[in-house]
Amino acid sequence: MTDELRSLARLAFGELSNGAAGLYGFHRAFAGRAFAATGPLGTPVRVVHDAIAERAYEGVAGALRLIEAVADAGLGRRRVADGRALSSTPRGALVVGALTGLMGDRLETEGSDLHEPMAARVGGRAVGLDPESLRTAYPEATGAIVVFLHGLMESEFSWRMGAGPEGETYASWLRDELGFTPVELRYNTGCHISENGLELADLLERLVAAWPVEVERVALVGHSMGGLVARSACYQAAERGDDWPGRVGHVVSLGSPHMGAPLAQGVHWASAALHAVPETRPLASLLRRRSAGIRDLRQGSLVDADWRDRDPDALRSAACQEIPLLDGATHCFVAATVLPDPRHPLSRLVGDYLVLEASASGRGRDRRIPFEAERGLVIGGTHHVALLNHPEVYQRLRDWLAG
Repeated sequence: MTDELRSLARLAFGELSNGAAGLYGFHRAFAGRAFAATGPLGTPVRVVHDAIAERAYEGVAGALRLIEAVADAGLGRRRVADGRALSSTPRGALVVGALTGLMGDRLETEGSDLHEPMAARVGGRAVGLDPESLRTAYPEATGAIVVFLHGLMESEFSWRMGAGPEGETYASWLRDELGFTPVELRYNTGCHISENGLELADLLERLVAAWPVEVERVALVGHSMGGLVARSACYQAAERGDDWPGRVGHVVSLGSPHMGAPLAQGVHWASAALHAVPETRPLASLLRRRSAGIRDLRQGSLVDADWRDRDPDALRSAACQEIPLLDGATHCFVAATVLPDPRHPLSRLVGDYLVLEASASGRGRDRRIPFEAERGLVIGGTHHVALLNHPEVYQRLRDWLAG
């Protein structure tokens, strides 16, 4: 049985222990420069200093490991029916989502209970992909499905942010007005986008096959990273000849960094600069622990070839592979700028705070996603998170899917 609380405690104490080692790295780098200035005369003092400092930091790390062992043993003695599933609640999902976004690839490798494979969720709980489970989870299933994919460090609960006065969301509006059955997914955003794309392709193949009624239409709506995962899934599924891509009518991306995200690019360059100086190298090591999912956002990478057998910290890495849009589907995008006028020069610099308008629209200096202008929407005076529930976005979304 999974135990997310126990895994969270292990992770917290493990990171604190690693933090002690990181502090020692800073201490050693600065002390080394100071002692280098004293020359040979400072050698005896340096030997004593290094021995004391090393023992002190080892003592702190050892104490933290002991506390971790005691806490783990205490939590292990007490079993609960739900396995302490923190992520089944909105607040718990927020914490787990942030952790998986930062280090989800590592959590998967370590087999942590905090790693959550991609799954459809209802009420915070994963839904099985067998016919009986789907009938129970979606008792009013229709032949039209709209799949919602959240962004980095988010969960399916994120689609409730900024909901209407009576709790209206894109999902409820599309269900009530157009008859779409909403399927909200959760996935580990710290894994590579291509890996999540393959998981999505597998999930949709099984879901469509076991759906309570014949599936006639599928629409994919992704926020931020979710839009990239949707494109990756469509490409990989079409390449291997899956059935479900032929039923996809629309693929909609809301604030997705198709050309990359400035923050991810900035962190990449900052880690290289900090690594060049011994005193800041521990900080560079911390930045380089960022997840594969965050790294993929630097260029909007969608396939394994963009990262496999490549140095992830290379300063000038090769450009990512261009992936065609799914043939036969209508591809739509929404971009936002925090300034009211999207054409203002400052709007081009800040975008929606996280993604630039040109990137969300698929326009780069050397790359271009062949979106049709009439299938796009650029909104001024709003920010990245607001795209999760925005009246103007919904109106356009409804018009696209109705058509």
